[in-house]
Amino acid sequence: MTDVGNMRARSRRILLFAARYLVQTWWYELILPRVGLARVAARSRSARLQRIAQRFHVLAVDLGGLMIKVGQFMSSRLDVLPPEITKELEGLQDEVPPVPFPAIRTLAEAELGVTLERAFSFIDPTPLAAASLGQAHRARLSEADAAETGLLDVVVKIQRPGISTIVDVDLSALRRVARWLSHVRLVSDRVDVPALVEEFAFTSLEEIDYLHEAASAERFAEVFADDARVSVPELVWERTTRRVLTLQDVTAIKINDVDGLRAAGIDPSEVATEFAAVMFDQLFLHGYFHADPHPGNIFVTPLGDAGVPGGDGRRDWKLTFIDFGMMGDVPDALRRGLRKLLIAAASRDGKGMVDGIREVGVLLPSADTAELERAMTKLFARFGGMGFAELQDVDPREFRAFAVEFGDVVRSLPFQLPENFLLIVRAMSLTSGMCSSLDPAFNIWNSVEPYSAGLIRAEGGNLVQAAAKQAMSVAGIIARLPRRLDNLTTRIEEGAVSVQTPRLDRRLGSLERTGRQIISAILFAALLIGGILQRGEDVVIGTVLMAGSALPLLHALFAGILARRS
Repeated sequence: MTDVGNMRARSRRILLFAARYLVQTWWYELILPRVGLARVAARSRSARLQRIAQRFHVLAVDLGGLMIKVGQFMSSRLDVLPPEITKELEGLQDEVPPVPFPAIRTLAEAELGVTLERAFSFIDPTPLAAASLGQAHRARLSEADAAETGLLDVVVKIQRPGISTIVDVDLSALRRVARWLSHVRLVSDRVDVPALVEEFAFTSLEEIDYLHEAASAERFAEVFADDARVSVPELVWERTTRRVLTLQDVTAIKINDVDGLRAAGIDPSEVATEFAAVMFDQLFLHGYFHADPHPGNIFVTPLGDAGVPGGDGRRDWKLTFIDFGMMGDVPDALRRGLRKLLIAAASRDGKGMVDGIREVGVLLPSADTAELERAMTKLFARFGGMGFAELQDVDPREFRAFAVEFGDVVRSLPFQLPENFLLIVRAMSLTSGMCSSLDPAFNIWNSVEPYSAGLIRAEGGNLVQAAAKQAMSVAGIIARLPRRLDNLTTRIEEGAVSVQTPRLDRRLGSLERTGRQIISAILFAALLIGGILQRGEDVVIGTVLMAGSALPLLHALFAGILARRS
């Protein structure tokens, strides 16, 4: 099969997978509830969602390329996807068989414009790591490049041949699926799927541009230039292009290698504390952060006698970050929204919390937040008076109950996290998991508390001013209330108050039309199912019943549209 044929087959597999499960979901979530079988659909929902996620897992591993990234992206979207899907996709690893070295050699030489023997004095044909978008090989610079850069051992990151075409094909298929979903009201009322796909596309296209990654590495290095806790590999720009990235080999102890850390005299709990502090500095101080801090991207580099403080009081090890393909900014507007969220949480203000969520851009304008406000108020009433450390003593079952309740509320709303916020959540999730693996007693809230307190102090003046304005406003309303009540009473006695209910009338008319549509939908389902069952006994009668089901179906679909036009 030609490459064009392969790409068409790939696109078809993605689209057929999506179409199959969209039809299945339509049947269970729309049709069955309309014919009185909502309980049947609900009973099988969890198993169905888990089965869909399992089959997507298989599809992603089989196709590789961008589909693995799609699965990883979906696993982090706790805001719009049910836990049956996100949990199943959590373990989807970006590990695929390596590309044979001759193909890698051809691509690298075409990009660099010279043979690998001329570009490097040595390059290991066995990859150091292989992923769905590229793979890394250890190498040694030529004498001339080594003399110019001051480096010798390097790592060369090379894209998989044809990956840009695969990314384009996958994104085209995903955009098509997003357009399908945008016409399904059950989905479009809750999630802006096309926007979600564009967020993912933007991140993915940046990740396959190694010049962008190189620039991100330099920016990160500048941010931490004066911080002895952090180091970044140096870049070899002379051997870097859009599809080949060459940088200093900084391989050291993986941050999650507890035995290796202890063997080097480094206390894992100190590493956890330092790592959390560095990540919070990135988020709250610098506003530029590494969004993919998994164990393969962070090393602990001993500087001398590890574990023994140096003369300047600094520990003799540092954290070395690599792989800057996924980075995040915390823009000023998002930071202001996060401050409001934090202050509302500190003052146990459920409505203020929801207002902050709106400002961050998490809720779509159509969201009815009454249930969310009630859930927030309930949460604060139970846990609001506790310090972060005290939360560890709460029964985990109680946390799970609240998590289920919040999950149901969130998924009922048009609720979706902006891309920057998503990356923050991803970074914090990975940070918390990493620190807990280094120190089982680690509590990330103890690390974030100083930053929270600092933000609250900084916003204290604004908070007092806002409270004063609100108090004055309420006082004014109370002062005017007796006169307004007196005027209203007088007008009622004189018969000058009338009540009009055009909205109520329209609502009743809408309910009547909806009732007729539901009856048509029931007739459609009954005729269709009856026809399918009857065809086995009598082909003619079965076919007539199935054909006749089209009439009530057309009424159910178009009656509402015709009514609106009239």
